[in-house]
Amino acid sequence: MDHFWENELIETAAYYSVVVLCIIVFLAIFELVTKYKNWEEIKKGNMAVAMATGGKIFGIANIFRFSISQHDSLLQMIGWGLFGFILLLLGYFIFEFMTPKFKIDVEIEQDNRAVGFISMVISIGLSYVIGAGI
Repeated sequence: MDHFWENELIETAAYYSVVVLCIIVFLAIFELVTKYKNWEEIKKGNMAVAMATGGKIFGIANIFRFSISQHDSLLQMIGWGLFGFILLLLGYFIFEFMTPKFKIDVEIEQDNRAVGFISMVISIGLSYVIGAGI
């Protein structure tokens, strides 16, 4: 059975499956902390929400990319990926705190593409910093 888990194809499929599941769970958590419904807004064509959500997806996947390359076991990869996600979520709250003149969620829900773009870039940028640290 040990040889089964040492097979690169099996290992890649395991990492892939776990990361896809984590992305789904983490996006559900982001959905809980934002005031808008991501997929409803995207369905309506809200580009600001699409950019912000795309940045979150890229950010989460990028954190896991670093976690996979730096850790030997699936459990370590999940643990560091979870830690990275918590830091990314913290970055979202800091972004909201650093813009007291307007509410990020409200602007994104109103399709303010400039705010959606900055949100996307922050998620992507932080994912590289977080990934480098893990």
